[in-house]
Amino acid sequence: MISAGRGGVIINMSSLASKVSTAGVGLFAYCASKAAQDMITRCMAVSLGQYNIRVNSVNPTIVTNDFRKDFWIGDEESRISAATLQNLTPLKRFAEIEDVLNAITFLMSENSKMISGESIMVDGGYFAR
Repeated sequence: MISAGRGGVIINMSSLASKVSTAGVGLFAYCASKAAQDMITRCMAVSLGQYNIRVNSVNPTIVTNDFRKDFWIGDEESRISAATLQNLTPLKRFAEIEDVLNAITFLMSENSKMISGESIMVDGGYFAR
């Protein structure tokens, strides 16, 4: 992008877990890596802005798909966890793949030409609580 001199857009994939602590020893590394991804996004935005390259991240909550449905519905404990998280989300639902794709499409479009260095939450309002 730099050598072409035309600018461009970079979209990093992050997660709601970059901003919200999640219980469970196995999730420490995941949450930390997503928080690092958000900082990398901001640093890249500052460094690459002079080349007219915008850098943002998209941070979805749980995204429903066939894999996730099986994962969350698998047993009673998981079902309760999913229901609790969904109930804490103001829109009372998880994201769908199209919700994430719409955020990415917007960030890649000319409609967002002044947006750079941001982490766009696709979380139904969870982080706003």
